[in-house]
Amino acid sequence: MRNGYLYGLFDFPMTRIQDELITSIQSALLNLFQIENADVVLQETKKEFEGTFTFVVFPFTKQAGMAPPQIAQKIGEYVLENLHGISKFQVVQGFLNFSLADIIWAEALISLQNDPKPYHLASKNEKILIEYSSPNTNKPLHLGHLRNNFLGFSVAQILQAGGYEVIKTNLVNDRGIHICKSMLAYQKMGQGETPSTSGIKGDHLVGKYYVAFDKAYKAEMEVLIAQGVDPEKAKSQAPIMMEAQAMLLAWEQGDAEVIRLWEMMNEWVLSGFEKSYAQMGVRFDKIYRESNTYLLGKKIVDEGLQSGTFFKKEDQSVWINLEAEGLDEKLVLRKDGTSVYITQDMGTAQLKFEDFGAKKSVYVVGNEQDYHFEVLFHILKKLQKPYSFGNYHLSYGMVDLPSGKMKSREGTVVDADDLMAEMVQTARERTTELGKIEGFSAAELDALFNQLGLGALKYFLLKVDPKKRMLFNPLESIDFQGNTGPFVQYTHARICSMIRKAKEQAIDFQLENMNETELIASEQELIYLLGMYKARIEEAAAQYSPAVITQYAYDVAKQFNKLYNEVSILNEENAIKRNIRLTLADLTGKTIREAFELLGIQSPERM
Repeated sequence: MRNGYLYGLFDFPMTRIQDELITSIQSALLNLFQIENADVVLQETKKEFEGTFTFVVFPFTKQAGMAPPQIAQKIGEYVLENLHGISKFQVVQGFLNFSLADIIWAEALISLQNDPKPYHLASKNEKILIEYSSPNTNKPLHLGHLRNNFLGFSVAQILQAGGYEVIKTNLVNDRGIHICKSMLAYQKMGQGETPSTSGIKGDHLVGKYYVAFDKAYKAEMEVLIAQGVDPEKAKSQAPIMMEAQAMLLAWEQGDAEVIRLWEMMNEWVLSGFEKSYAQMGVRFDKIYRESNTYLLGKKIVDEGLQSGTFFKKEDQSVWINLEAEGLDEKLVLRKDGTSVYITQDMGTAQLKFEDFGAKKSVYVVGNEQDYHFEVLFHILKKLQKPYSFGNYHLSYGMVDLPSGKMKSREGTVVDADDLMAEMVQTARERTTELGKIEGFSAAELDALFNQLGLGALKYFLLKVDPKKRMLFNPLESIDFQGNTGPFVQYTHARICSMIRKAKEQAIDFQLENMNETELIASEQELIYLLGMYKARIEEAAAQYSPAVITQYAYDVAKQFNKLYNEVSILNEENAIKRNIRLTLADLTGKTIREAFELLGIQSPERM
């Protein structure tokens, strides 16, 4: 068993031998020790011992009335005598390890080669919406957005391979007080500059004015505090903040001048985002805008007021009481009638259901919003919405950087465009140093460096369990050795080179009869791992975790390199052994390529 998954979920020759082995052990317990209906569980044999499956006998010691090694010995002898497909067994204290016969490995390899749908599970006839990215249109994307986008896109790919119908959505936060801050600063200080006149990418230009607002806001607060105003009051009484609030109210009331300014700056940002998304390699089936969903959210608030789900306070603000759910009171509409995040999230949830009819929705949002989504999901349930019980918050941890390793726009936030460009440049420098660029044209090299740089970045950000906070080390991520994207990519390129040479030599390595050729341990382990691909998809889909796939791809690449270093493959003189190893190489390359597609990573065929 690997990470809790055995072959029993899938149609594979080892499924049969596994089931037969369990039945044989149960028969041994009944006939030898009169233990009926035994709950027999197999585990993966630890690498330091010989065998594939392990049966732990300790739970049966009392009933058998015998020491664990003796129980294991008797069961092993019984199984060996009665079950074709088991070649030998090994007793290690109370652990009984079983080795499979060569015929089982042969059948398994041929089955993998002939599988008509090796990389996708059967349809589950279930639709899932996955929402990720969710940027604000007041600043460019940053490192945290990279983890979000890579995670959301990869989870969508994994769910699709797992048999689900997946709709990838993006909710753009294009309205609210934070958007007005950039707008107001541009109105005051912009002097008409545009992305084309300034040569600055649209989202970066708008972000420049968001920073300018914050600088002016802090300066005004300092003046008020120096005049004796309480610091908390100074936050709301600073003139520029009061102007931003007034602009938000004017926007919601449809002020033509404010709307024109908003549309212009929004277009700049969204155009910039498109370029960033293209470089990231992520896509969306539907993009929602909060500016189109907040009014539906307000309508839902009105419905909630009528049903008694929400209530008004004296200042006319609208709230919900969630104390019975272990929370507190939550604002859903401000006293001036302007909406808050939860308002538009209610509207977006309703609109997504109307558009696609999916009762299951996954929200990929950082763990600083855990409370927000707990509140949202409780509200939807209290409103008795038909989609209220299928919501899941894929909460992920923040990304930290080693001090001084990366540029940052404000000293704390690492710009996504800058980081991606730096990763590609680092890939260029490291690959050139290693001398791996012979025979490539300039265009081919640019494509390779982009694949390596982005692959390293994605792999490093995805290999950590989503729930964990992580430390991103750019130089470590681009290494060609160890658990990195470039290591796996290089293994794929090595295999592609080998298969090309085999085809040039007109070698047909399609297996029909292996004549029960004995396989070495490294070949058996590789067959085992390749047969686990569908189980890993099932596991990753169940956990919403690309980390399962990154670890799997690394394990497969590492095991292939172990085999590559132990035996000759293309130059093996025995034709049957050569064809077995070429088949294993071909299946390994295809599996790595498919696994990396689930991660949104490209697999170069030459390096």
